[in-house]
Formats: sequence, C-alpha cells, structure tokens
Amino acid sequence: MIDARSYLFAVTYIAIFVNIAITLYGIFVRPHIIKKIIALSIFGDSTFVWAIIIGFRKAEPYPVIPIMTTWEPTQEYVVKEFVAKAVDPVPPALVLTGVVIGLAVMLFLVFLSIQAYRVFGTLDIRKIIRMRG
Repeated sequence: MIDARSYLFAVTYIAIFVNIAITLYGIFVRPHIIKKIIALSIFGDSTFVWAIIIGFRKAEPYPVIPIMTTWEPTQEYVVKEFVAKAVDPVPPALVLTGVVIGLAVMLFLVFLSIQAYRVFGTLDIRKIIRMRG
C-alpha cells in the first residue's frame, strides 16, 4: 500500500517533468521571443525544484524533517541522528548559484529582445528572419 507522502513525492516528480516538457515546447516551438524567455525562466525554476528534491534524504518509511528535536550527549547518538536526518547541502548550493546566473541570463535576454524590437519593430522570430534576409 502506498502512503500519502510517497504518493505526493511521486505526484511532484510527475508534475515537474510535465512542467519541463511544456516549457521545452514553449522554448522550441513558440515564435515570439518574450514567450521563449518566459518558458526558459519556468524551465530553470522547474529544474531547480527538481535538484532540491533530488537532494532531499528519503528516510523510512517517509522523508523526515532535517531538524534534531532531541539531544543526548553521546557521540554515537548524535552521529546516528545526523546521518538519518541530514540533507545533502550540494543541491541547494548549486540551486542558489543557478538562480543568480539565471537572473543575469534573463536580464541579458530581455535586453537583447528590447534591442531586437528597436531594430526590427517586432519580436516574432519568423518575421525577424525574413527581414534579415
């Protein structure tokens, strides 16, 4: 029998992958530059959520909150509890770095789209390609 937390994690994984598929469709198929930028931003956020979920430790029978609520001064107890509840710090650190880099890339893409609109008068990729010859 599937418990509620495992079910919710499965639904979350499926939702993230559906969201990634929809944003990839928006990036590759939609001809408007702003729609591509929005889809790229949502794609980045979806991959960040996926990276955080990958770093989450799954304890039996369900994931636990990484907070030590009791404290006994023996070293064995502390190590055992820490190993059981600790979360991998690498994915959140990578996500934090990715958010900063993603913000810089989004600002650059918005700047390029403003410049494209000033030069060509449109943000439709098909029209820009035709105008450029």
